[in-house]
Amino acid sequence: MKHKQFAALPFRIEAAELSILLITTRRKRRWSVPKGSPMLRKRAHRVAAIEAYEEAGLRGKIGRQALGRFRHNKRKGKRKIACEVKLYPLKVTKQHGRFPKRGQRKLVWLPASAAARRVHHPELRRLIQGFSRLKQQRKRR
Repeated sequence: MKHKQFAALPFRIEAAELSILLITTRRKRRWSVPKGSPMLRKRAHRVAAIEAYEEAGLRGKIGRQALGRFRHNKRKGKRKIACEVKLYPLKVTKQHGRFPKRGQRKLVWLPASAAARRVHHPELRRLIQGFSRLKQQRKRR
């Protein structure tokens, strides 16, 4: 069985433009999203929100419905562990300057199309692109 993780897709809409926050991974410094492993007595979307705060200082409204899943390999010592990550949208309302893992990662807000191009995982790229299209369709209505 694959190891499960839960991630937040932090976004904001300013001047009618969708922006996505990306963070670097600790080891390889690749661009990704805040994610973490299951926590006792916490639902998946809440874990994603907690990780977004711990890794990037983000607070906001987390969606209860996952946007989709992507896979990645996590290292534990010398072992590689295949992880399946469920991605939840997080509408960011506040970004704190002080947070638990401050200084461990770089953070950047990018337009959705640029964020999609910058992430390492092709499946995550597709999820960001799909989320962006969904937001564009809703904006036109």
